[in-house]
Amino acid sequence: CLCATEAYNHFHSMKATNPFFNKPTLQLLQQCKNIDTLKQVHAQMITTGLILHTYPLSRILLLSSTLATLSYTLAIFSQASHPTIFIYNTLITSLTSHQQNDQTHIAFSLYCRILTHTNLKPNDFTYPSLFKACRSHPWLQYGRALHTHVLKFLEPSYDHFVQASLLNFYSIIGKVSISRYLFDQISHPDLATWNSILSAYARNASVHCNAISSDDIDDTGLSLEVVSLFNDMQKSLVRPNEVTMVALIGACGNLGAFGQGTWAHAYVLKRSLKLNHYIGTALIDFYANCGCLGLAFQLFDQLPERDTFCYNAMIRAFAIHGHGNEALELFKKMNLEGLLPDDVTMVVTMCACSHVGLVDQGCKYFDSMKVEYGLEPKLEHYGCLVDLLGRAGRVKEAEETVRTMPMKPNAILWRSLLGAARVHGNLEIGELALAHLTQLEPEISGNYVLLSNMYASMNRWDDVKRVRKLMKDHGIHKVPGSSLVETNGAMHEFIIGDKTHPQLEEIYLKLEDMNRRLQEYGHMPRTKEVLFDIEEEEKEDALSYHSERLAIAFALIATDSSSPIRIIKNLRVCSDCHSITKLISKIYDTEIIVRDRNRFHHFKEGACSCLDYW
Repeated sequence: CLCATEAYNHFHSMKATNPFFNKPTLQLLQQCKNIDTLKQVHAQMITTGLILHTYPLSRILLLSSTLATLSYTLAIFSQASHPTIFIYNTLITSLTSHQQNDQTHIAFSLYCRILTHTNLKPNDFTYPSLFKACRSHPWLQYGRALHTHVLKFLEPSYDHFVQASLLNFYSIIGKVSISRYLFDQISHPDLATWNSILSAYARNASVHCNAISSDDIDDTGLSLEVVSLFNDMQKSLVRPNEVTMVALIGACGNLGAFGQGTWAHAYVLKRSLKLNHYIGTALIDFYANCGCLGLAFQLFDQLPERDTFCYNAMIRAFAIHGHGNEALELFKKMNLEGLLPDDVTMVVTMCACSHVGLVDQGCKYFDSMKVEYGLEPKLEHYGCLVDLLGRAGRVKEAEETVRTMPMKPNAILWRSLLGAARVHGNLEIGELALAHLTQLEPEISGNYVLLSNMYASMNRWDDVKRVRKLMKDHGIHKVPGSSLVETNGAMHEFIIGDKTHPQLEEIYLKLEDMNRRLQEYGHMPRTKEVLFDIEEEEKEDALSYHSERLAIAFALIATDSSSPIRIIKNLRVCSDCHSITKLISKIYDTEIIVRDRNRFHHFKEGACSCLDYW
């Protein structure tokens, strides 16, 4: 596709200058299905001299890269006495498309030959394939150098495919701000460029099922940017395609923007876009992330074709909603359909076990990875195992797993261990975990806060002050708790003690009503959740203004009581807020669906779907 213009020009030049390049020859090239017919056509091209011309040589190189061995393809290339930049580009594209490291190495060798050739110069069609190869190890390190070559060898403005490949490369290495800068330099972005920047934000905003990542990462801002960019794209009259909608639907899921996401689903159907497994998977994730597990499963069940990606999405959906047994049944069904689990399948399946306390089953799945499925456990699988053991209170076993695993544990594993130590009051392991975290991630506030909270729950206020002073000395600030709630298609965000909302007075009046009715039901605030050395009465007041309570109060004012209240919280819900939300669902006869940093909580009639295991 990238070389279409070049190919078109060479094709018509070939027809005009060589009488042997006629319809039968072209048909032979098109009909090559195996190595034998390829060799026959190759022999005919040598006899007629067509092998000396650019376009037919490029065609047989492409065919050879698919049908023949690498050595045969390079032998054909070597027959060109003076290969043009078009021939080099064709071979580089075919080598990088196979995504094999040995062939990628040859592609870069060919690029080096271009640079050292006196009569050749890279063009717009040289770089997109090379940037594509730089999306994975060990080639990531060459991406920035290639960018400097783009600046050196190409004249602005660059081809759209070059711009898109640059955007994709920087987004994959997590440099979304650079991707955005490159996008903003383009005066009239086409569909490919819009999709590149949308996918950049969407990819980096993805929420993983094993939610033990840092609370310092702002997924919300990235997802909001996807929605904003999509609105700009519509104003530019560029028509979205399936890739666009995957990015938008994913962002709506991350935000819990149910209204906007269902609009996107309707758009897909109305515009007759293909409901492929990419859109299908995105929609399953969207409905699951909005708390609509039934709709997610309905969509999964109606997909005409289901692959491993679709199963992974649905198993994850069951996992984060606390339906561990259903997740395990779906895993069995996947195997019966002949689909082999991949690394992600094992992660989401172990997550399902972790959220409902199926410790022995989770350990069994971990042990089966290599024996039954030939999968080597990676860091994320050990992370799931540590989380599984830690949640169940088996903190020493979790610590032993971290200590004896075959690779060096990363910050996610130590943070999971620290969280488990905090919940189950194991100060020794908590301090050990923080010591490692301060070396790996000295700037992440959540690590210090977890240990500080542990000290506070034990009334060790001097240690709390010591940790907080350490944070202050390093210029580290705690990420404030925030809650998003959608009403009438608009997203409203609240932080603890928020006083910026236009309906502030009504919200606080409703909050007073909530507190009064909670007291009537005998609720006693769990003041250990207030992690400051203040009087009990002040602690009760502090609890009353947590962000999810403000969001619930606003939703009770702004929405019909028959509609579920959907809230997304950036941190783990505290035990007191969990307790009062159960009561509020009963007092106000409403369903409340909360997605916190770890999982979903469905509050209804005074109970929670997590059964108080979270």
